[in-house]
Amino acid sequence: MATTDEDVPSIEHPLLESDFLERRLYQLKLAGTAANDHTLVCLPTGLGKTTVSLLVTARRLEEVGGKSLMLAPTKPLVQQHAEFYREALRIPEEEIVVFTGDVSPDDRAALWADATVVMATPQVIENDLVGTRISLADVTHLTFDECHRATGDYAYNYIAERYHADATEPLVTGMSASPGGDEEAILEVCENLGIREVEVMTEEDADVAEFTHETDLEWERIELPEEVIAIRDLLNEVITERLEKLKELGIADSVQPDQSQKELNRMRAQLQGLIGNDQSKGYEGMSIHAEVMKLRQAVSLVETQSVEALRRYFERQRNQARTSGASKASQRMISDPRVREAMRKSESFDQLHPKYRKTRMLLAETLGLEGGQRVIVFTESRDTAEALTEFLEDSVDVRRFVGQGDRDGSDGMTQKQQQEVLDDFRAGEFEVLVSTSVAEEGLDVPEVDLVLFYEPVPTAIRSIQRKGRTGRQSKGRVVVLLAEDTRDEAYFWISRRREKEMESELRQLKGVAEEIEEELDDSQQSLSAFESGAKVNRGTEKPGDSGAVSSGTEGVAGQPGLEEFADVGAGSDDADDDVEDVDERDTVDPPTPDEEAGTIEIVADQREMDSSVPRELSRANDLEVRLETLAVGDYVLSDRVVVERKSAADFVDSLVGGDRSAFEQVGAMARHYSRPIVIVEGEGVYEQRDVHPNAIRGALSSLAVDFGASVLRTESEADTTELLAVIARREQRTSSRTVSVHGEKGTKTLGEQQEYVVSSIAEIGPVTARSLLEEFGSVEAVMIASEEELQNADGVGAVTAERIREVVGSDYTG
Repeated sequence: MATTDEDVPSIEHPLLESDFLERRLYQLKLAGTAANDHTLVCLPTGLGKTTVSLLVTARRLEEVGGKSLMLAPTKPLVQQHAEFYREALRIPEEEIVVFTGDVSPDDRAALWADATVVMATPQVIENDLVGTRISLADVTHLTFDECHRATGDYAYNYIAERYHADATEPLVTGMSASPGGDEEAILEVCENLGIREVEVMTEEDADVAEFTHETDLEWERIELPEEVIAIRDLLNEVITERLEKLKELGIADSVQPDQSQKELNRMRAQLQGLIGNDQSKGYEGMSIHAEVMKLRQAVSLVETQSVEALRRYFERQRNQARTSGASKASQRMISDPRVREAMRKSESFDQLHPKYRKTRMLLAETLGLEGGQRVIVFTESRDTAEALTEFLEDSVDVRRFVGQGDRDGSDGMTQKQQQEVLDDFRAGEFEVLVSTSVAEEGLDVPEVDLVLFYEPVPTAIRSIQRKGRTGRQSKGRVVVLLAEDTRDEAYFWISRRREKEMESELRQLKGVAEEIEEELDDSQQSLSAFESGAKVNRGTEKPGDSGAVSSGTEGVAGQPGLEEFADVGAGSDDADDDVEDVDERDTVDPPTPDEEAGTIEIVADQREMDSSVPRELSRANDLEVRLETLAVGDYVLSDRVVVERKSAADFVDSLVGGDRSAFEQVGAMARHYSRPIVIVEGEGVYEQRDVHPNAIRGALSSLAVDFGASVLRTESEADTTELLAVIARREQRTSSRTVSVHGEKGTKTLGEQQEYVVSSIAEIGPVTARSLLEEFGSVEAVMIASEEELQNADGVGAVTAERIREVVGSDYTG
């Protein structure tokens, strides 16, 4: 979007660099609408959605002030947006900051206070909101990039809810090339983000057409060799046999191995229902279903990826089956004679997979005969990305581009490595980028001559995202490899159908925008609650609930002997009046700070953010959640109460294996806190694994009798949330106790005392403390280490080392 051609008109604005942005009418129209209301902006990939958001941000900062927050789903995309904004805006670079998990929470809080523009991944902002590290009150423009992700429990939804509730002058912009496969999906995104306007531009619009070029779509049919088909048939035999067992249980309707994912999901839901009713065949069926899913993955790899990818998968499954906590499904699959035969055949297969041959041929054609410069190869499998990159290295200059997480024995890429690869690709340092889905969404990958789909993509959104990498500046080519008579063909036609449906929906949206907006108005009555500034609770309410974390008094009135346990007003002269009020309304709102003295604090372990519990706790008016890396437990509710939360399955798993058993965990809790609590969440604790119910009863008894722990059962995460809130209120209001992450003074081992001392330095926490002690061997050695030496310990960077030296070496000022 940057322009240096003096003949090309540019956009001028007090906060924008002169002659930087090319003036495009369609972008100005979209920005004009988005600056006046919460708007969904739909624009084809590569045509400057980010510029639209930038224009709205510049206008809001000039007219309203405050901060701008832009969210994007991946770290590379966040970094890319930050670089673009720094180049385009007349704002000091230090006021345009990047928030990712690589920046420490304390540093993020300090950066937030001084920032004007923040670019972030949604998980980081969600964590900081739940942990009360930041406030959205002065954010005057919030952009959700790739907003089609705003479904289910994705972090965008919680952030949008908090933004509408907390911001003084909120404005939301959602951006996507592909917001959903149908009208219902698009409406869901709009409702979740609080969007009221829908603006759509397609390549058919005159303002857009001059900036796009035709993209040819070709599909190449690939015939699989007999050896590959033989491996697939062996695996399908096992799948058929397992489905026959599920049919005997009344779960499967068909035993055909090529079951649709929708049908498999239906089976799983039916099995979960049986488990909920405590029927033994539900557990038996679920184990068989898990094996079917593993076998289907193996079939998919050998059909659509390569035999090499299948070999890697088999090796991981074999290693997993050998572990002490291996599931029955893994062990049964690996021990089946037909699976073993498939393994042997894959090990002895020494031919080149036909997709590899076709890929090499297409690259030679594009880069050699046609004089092309760049190609992107997309694949669903990281194994394939790695193996294909290795294969192509002998013929072309190629690099892989994958996500950051290390998983399944495969190393990910750091954010720095990802950025270096993209920069080199833009600069023409290499010709071919082999990428997994991480490069799909919004990344400013340069124009390419060929986009090659190693396999079809079964969703319209991902197909559009990938094809958007070609045909921006000149005619582009897209080739899809299809293995004949495999799920490749099914996925291809599904993708084509859904893509056409989405294109049709977008065209319809343009024609009926007013009707859609009316429907959005009707469905978003909750926006009035958002804008009132009150915290709202979604996702945990049951029929009849008020939609907020309860006060703990619902249903108490009229039950003799229970009134004293109500925490609203407990300990005050008006407690009886408060309890009687329950009769006059269906539910009781949580106490507000005005009604009660002070806010209740709950310290949650960072890892608990994988559940909904911390998020739901943060929605209550009188609760404040602080996120830390706890040495023991998952939640600290006072200086004497610590809680370990486990699902029923995790609880049983911790009894029979793992790095720390339940007894070790509770023992550590008991040494630091006088009231340890274990919450076992969910049903079926006696039906997990191959553990006899009496063994589980014995373990529960030992936790209570030998370790002095209270063992409490809850039905769900929502139930756990309510229970934690009630306990915290009783501890801190009724008993006037404070929160301490170190617990009450108790007997600690020498090692624990050493960890305690080091962890308190600059509040580095127990994990870093253990790392330092392991590196230096004693507290004294840690204290006298230099900044450079401190950075030799795992998890200690320059900022942490500087803080430690500042605390240890500075004069005491009192």
